[in-house]
Amino acid sequence: MLTVAVLISGTGSNLRALLNAANEPDFPARVIVVGADRQADGFAHAETYGIPTFMVPYQEFDSREAWGDELLAHLDVWNPDLVVLSGLMRLLPAAVVAAWAPRLINTHPAYLPEFPGAHGVRDALAAGAEQTGASVIVVDDGVDTGPILAQERIPVLPDDTEHTLHERIKPVERRLLIDVVRRIATGELALTS
Repeated sequence: MLTVAVLISGTGSNLRALLNAANEPDFPARVIVVGADRQADGFAHAETYGIPTFMVPYQEFDSREAWGDELLAHLDVWNPDLVVLSGLMRLLPAAVVAAWAPRLINTHPAYLPEFPGAHGVRDALAAGAEQTGASVIVVDDGVDTGPILAQERIPVLPDDTEHTLHERIKPVERRLLIDVVRRIATGELALTS
């Protein structure tokens, strides 16, 4: 059984989908802990499923590196097989990436390498793209530059706003994440950095 730690910053909609999937008896992975860089609404999903949580508040540290050291300490306690970034809106320090990659994956609301960064949906609209997508990647030291594990195209509709487009991307992102975790757990997908 693959053990998974999930790191969030917000509402945790991808987390909720992963917890729902992991609750199925035949799903080959279990979420064992949920962490966040701030008080996150998504902790409610963990609570619903009886999953322990931890918080490493970014603003309480003098540097990103010090924050990363504390995050590493928390992950080391749980020692999961896989760490999933699920809406964590922080760039991880190099030490965290070095310790966990390639067992560190992230979702992104664009068809990478198109529109990397924190505003992938907004950037796709600003560029006048006719299509964008969703991706699941291995985290590396770049910004959304790691090996792509899964992705799918999504059309941009003429009347799309950032909100409507993102709402259409989210279900695809969730489905891809659940499938990637399942394939990692069964050995069908090997992680490489």
